[in-house]
Order: sequence, then C-alpha cells, then structure tokens
Amino acid sequence: MIKGVILMNDKGKPRLAKFYDYHPTEKQQELIRRLYGVLSSRAENVSNFVKVDSLFGPDARLVYKTYATLHILFIFDSSENELAMLDLMQVFVETMDKCFSNVRELDIVFNFNKVHAILDEIILGGEVLETSSSEVVKAVEEIYKMERAANSIMAVPSITSWQGR
Repeated sequence: MIKGVILMNDKGKPRLAKFYDYHPTEKQQELIRRLYGVLSSRAENVSNFVKVDSLFGPDARLVYKTYATLHILFIFDSSENELAMLDLMQVFVETMDKCFSNVRELDIVFNFNKVHAILDEIILGGEVLETSSSEVVKAVEEIYKMERAANSIMAVPSITSWQGR
C-alpha cells in the first residue's frame, strides 16, 4: 500500500502532501520535516530508495526523484515494488507535464486542485488505479469539462418576466 505522496521544493517547503494513513496535521508536518532532513543529508550518488521504518513503521520505504528544484517522494510498504513505484512516479510527472506543458513548481502551487485530481486518478486510498498517463489526462480533462459545464449552468441569468406572471 502507498502510505503517502509528497512534492516539496529544494528548501523543504511542501507543495503537495497526501497521506493515505491518518496522521494529525502536526504529525504530518513533523514527518515532512524529517523526510526533508533525510533527503538533504543524502549524497547525489546514492540510491533513490530509502528505508523509513523509524518514521512510518516497519517495512516502510521511500523512493524519491528530484526534478530541477522539486523533490517527489512516494512512501509505501513492502507490498509494493520499489521499481514499480519509481515507474508510477514517472507516470505522475509525465501526466503533469502533459497537463501543464513542462510542469514547474509554480504550476503546482497555482493549480493544486488539478494536481490533486491527477494524483487521485492515479492513486486512490493508497492503491494504484491507473498507470497510463494518457488515460489520466483524458479523465482529468473530462472532470474539468464537467466543472465548466456546471459553472456555465449556474451563470445563466434569471428571467425577470416570469416573476410578474
């Protein structure tokens, strides 16, 4: 099971944090700080796979990848394959690239709802739903089409002539 997905910049500021196990807000913030401490203390020539038993309990693992100034972290247990998680991370990044045309940190900050929608199409409740970035893009586009249609229905002006009859 996937325990969490975190996107943070190279200064440790979280841009997206989604935990699939319940943790109070204070605990989430502490986990993010400690994960940043783990990442910032690692050399560049070491593996992207880390055991994080002390933070998330027995058999917890972390896989991370750095894109420019953005760290993407997936935390999961032993039921998931490390290489599959790395591939799923790539699907997530490719999907964001397709939706935002070469995604940057500011895209994530200003379009957090869309980033959450993308993540929810890929992972739900800690389980992988979709591994095809093109299918995820279609689903997210469909969600936003329905949102725009709903907003346009609500924007229809009222007809005052009906009130007089």
